[in-house]
Amino acid sequence: MITFERFSKRFGAVDAVTALSLTIEPGEIVALLGPNGSGKTTSIKAAAGLIRPSAGEVRLGVPGRPASEAEARRLSSFLPQKVSFPDALTGRDVLDFYCALRGRPSARVADVLRFTGLNGASVRSVGTYSGGMMQRLALAVAMLPDAPVLLLDEPTAALDPDGLSAFYALIDARRAAGQTVLFSSHQMGEAERLATRFVVLIGGHLAASFTAAELSARLAARGVMHVSLDRQPADLLDAVRQVAAHAEWSHDALHVHAAPAERAAVLDVIRASGAVIRGLTAEEGRLDAFYRDLVGGKP
Repeated sequence: MITFERFSKRFGAVDAVTALSLTIEPGEIVALLGPNGSGKTTSIKAAAGLIRPSAGEVRLGVPGRPASEAEARRLSSFLPQKVSFPDALTGRDVLDFYCALRGRPSARVADVLRFTGLNGASVRSVGTYSGGMMQRLALAVAMLPDAPVLLLDEPTAALDPDGLSAFYALIDARRAAGQTVLFSSHQMGEAERLATRFVVLIGGHLAASFTAAELSARLAARGVMHVSLDRQPADLLDAVRQVAAHAEWSHDALHVHAAPAERAAVLDVIRASGAVIRGLTAEEGRLDAFYRDLVGGKP
């Protein structure tokens, strides 16, 4: 549904994105992660047809059409990171305008107002809206076309809890309908909650791409088990390292970096040593820590 084929974009002397190759299938919910300046916004705008590639291409649809073509752009709806609407218009005025622009039936306005929880505020002028309400209005505008591809740049940056709830419901509905969503985010918990795939850009280059299942396996392997013992048998650490290589003593506790299956084997080794387990805790691998390691260039 979205294909980046060696997509590159240069702004003057700055390479924003370099040779990005990525295919996003229908029904995928893809979180685009990366530090500021990594090329996330440039890539999303290219998929929306708002930026033309310096090299390579970006295509939408099946069969794929260049994203800048009118037929391709009809397939998508784009929510930019920063939005603004005329202060004098009401929320309803804004939605009526975009509804007519996209050729949607007027009944669609009532649907998106209800979905985003803006019903009571729709008759107020936009100039009275808080930042969270403005973001909910922008989300409502993006929902109007019900396009098969939804492109969202930092969609939850200013959302309040009610707005977040509406956003999560929107993504869940898109997933259930087999539609495609590409969104950028700095919120790791949000990405982990929503995405079926995670793509990391660093310095305009594709650094990593994981499905939800692959990421789950990676995070499981990064888990840590802390075992407090009544004593430290002389050969226990060597025996544990035969099962889980990353293990070490800290005071009277054994710290083991291992996946759940390896942790069970470690406990068997400890019991066989005759040591008594006085305490046991486990910490699962976290997406935010894994992301920091990727960005920092660690394995």
